[in-house]
Amino acid sequence: MVMSESQRLRLLQRHILYLQEASPYYQKLFRAEGFSAEGFQSWDDLSSLPLTSKADLSTYNRDFLAVAEEKIVDVCQTSGTTGQAVTIWQTEADLLRLASNEENEFLTAGIVATDRVLVGAALDRVFMAGLAYFMGLRKIGATAIRAGSGQPGLVAELICQQRPNVLVGVPSLLLLVAQQLRKRGEDPRQAGVEKLICIGEPIRNDDLSLSSLGEALQQSWDAHILGTYASTEMATSFGDCLAGCGGHLQPGLIVVEIVDFDGAPLAAGEAGEVVVTPLGIEGTPLLRYRTGDIARLHSDICECGLQTPRLGPILGRRAQMLKCRGTTLFPAAISSVLQTLAGVQGYYLEVYSEFDLSDRVRVVVGCGDSSLNATTVAEAIAAKTRVKPEVVLVTPEEISAKTIRPELRKPVTFFDYRDSDKE
Repeated sequence: MVMSESQRLRLLQRHILYLQEASPYYQKLFRAEGFSAEGFQSWDDLSSLPLTSKADLSTYNRDFLAVAEEKIVDVCQTSGTTGQAVTIWQTEADLLRLASNEENEFLTAGIVATDRVLVGAALDRVFMAGLAYFMGLRKIGATAIRAGSGQPGLVAELICQQRPNVLVGVPSLLLLVAQQLRKRGEDPRQAGVEKLICIGEPIRNDDLSLSSLGEALQQSWDAHILGTYASTEMATSFGDCLAGCGGHLQPGLIVVEIVDFDGAPLAAGEAGEVVVTPLGIEGTPLLRYRTGDIARLHSDICECGLQTPRLGPILGRRAQMLKCRGTTLFPAAISSVLQTLAGVQGYYLEVYSEFDLSDRVRVVVGCGDSSLNATTVAEAIAAKTRVKPEVVLVTPEEISAKTIRPELRKPVTFFDYRDSDKE
């Protein structure tokens, strides 16, 4: 949908006025800041407003509820992957908005009513993702096959039985499913799957080319690989089109800013923290919410013809930035190397404080190949990142025991012990 800047500004003004009238948290914040919604007149005013952090949402969670209890029809919680889970309350209007959001994302990916879409995301455990995908597919009229994310073997069986032509899921899960199919004597490339819509993990590099993970998926399935970015807090998705040039912003549903570590706006194309203001939400409205994710916003016209800005792949999380002997990097840089090494069957990173302004990184790798050794892995990482970490090889089963948690929809591969080192 093409919207003028003046139309988007009016939506933002309406949103800020709603915060002032309905949200206990923002009512207190606005009074403390001496701010009145009636004084918000231009886009330049946005950067002067206070940011909202995950800690704010967690500490004062109940104060973010902006409607009476009887208007709540659905309760969601964040996954807790990057911190304590928080509650997001949704009204009937919020659910309708969520369905439209996912409809738009799937339409951008080229999904039509005749598609059969296997959804490898939980519809239970008060998660938003599976619910959103299901409702979006219903609006399009496509067939939804609700497989869930817990058992790769079950997902593989459903693919054989139901023959979906589109899969939605976390990339690491979709690789495991391909592996399960091969164990059954089935070739994933012959399964009739035309598109993989990847959630939860980036599958593109900073230059928008497929990452090693994306390439592994493409080789395994011989299908279009499409990325998405979303979170429970923003209740809005950024989805790739078939051109694969980044996740398209939905201008009527969200305002996106890219800021530096101090919260100051960055110029177009610069990498920084993604800050979002979801529009049109009743139950748990937010203003300038710090996602903690680092990415770039692309403003050139996409190859598909859409004129909306696009969010590039997540380069890392602000809280997970590593400083190792003068080099700054994110865990994703190490992950991208490990994903190219034959014999690596899962991994996780542990980070400790070494001394001021430097971290010690320990990479624990699951290995099922006797030809692979710790030195080879460390040198491969150093060649790409200029950081040579400590590498420890363990069994794939030990990796799974550490990283797979039934209450989370994706593996936990980063363990930060830097704060505990200071205690």
